[in-house]
Amino acid sequence: MRPRLGYSIAVVALLAASCTTRSDERHFVVQGQIISIAANRREATVKHEDIKGLMPAMTMPYRVQDSTLLDGLAPGDLIKARLVLVSNDAYLDQVLKIGQAPLETPPAEAPAASSGFELLNPGDAVPEVTLVDQDGRKRPFSSFKGRTVALTFIYTRCPMPTFCPLMDRNFAAVQRMLKQDPSLADARRGVHLVSISFDPLTDTPPVLKKHAQTLDADPKTWTFLTGDRDEVDKFASRFGVSVARSLSDARDITHNLRTAIIDPSGKLVKVYTGNEWTPEQLVADLKPVVLNHRAD
Repeated sequence: MRPRLGYSIAVVALLAASCTTRSDERHFVVQGQIISIAANRREATVKHEDIKGLMPAMTMPYRVQDSTLLDGLAPGDLIKARLVLVSNDAYLDQVLKIGQAPLETPPAEAPAASSGFELLNPGDAVPEVTLVDQDGRKRPFSSFKGRTVALTFIYTRCPMPTFCPLMDRNFAAVQRMLKQDPSLADARRGVHLVSISFDPLTDTPPVLKKHAQTLDADPKTWTFLTGDRDEVDKFASRFGVSVARSLSDARDITHNLRTAIIDPSGKLVKVYTGNEWTPEQLVADLKPVVLNHRAD
């Protein structure tokens, strides 16, 4: 009887673990057109209709866990797929081709913000721009001089856990790590986190303030900024941020991700592309910048 009891307990434990694994999983139907497919066939950019219960129509890159799901597909194909969301991940499965249509011509979309603006290189001075913080105060970017800045770009309505919400989670983790190291958390000569929204129509100062509170952001360590849309786009483009907005629906925002380190003198140190960086990596890269400038 004992082996049978042990077997039963093991089965119950396994079922409980399975339920726990699936408890935070949510499924949504995505229907739209493939705009492009990554060379490794692990990601497709899809211009999709409203995803009921999640977000309005947008154009976004979506990852697949199995590259064979994109076999036989090409830009222009119309698809129906299932979007799987978990707490820290998102991906498509059950991808089905349902038709094909010509791709829209480029004028159908607003041009990317980076058009005509020169990228900053390490050692270049970050240009001045005056934005507005979560308290409604005007903040010249030069007001952060004297501290090493970690800068990223987000918008609060972004529903994809691997995009803007990941940047928020990473900065929240960095904030916790900074507080554990007094040399980095110094209010005058330490690290300051800055998140800039490129959706100023929605992300007003009150919205950003509430968003900061949900992240337990300490205003002494972490500032949220917004401002004139064109000014934000121009400033963001210097770091390689590309923002395109549909002419027919301002809610349809296509963007990439960039996170930067700026030294206390206001010069660019490093830019991280995408979302592959970790809080530990960022803190490790911030520390020598802080210490080197204290030695000057």
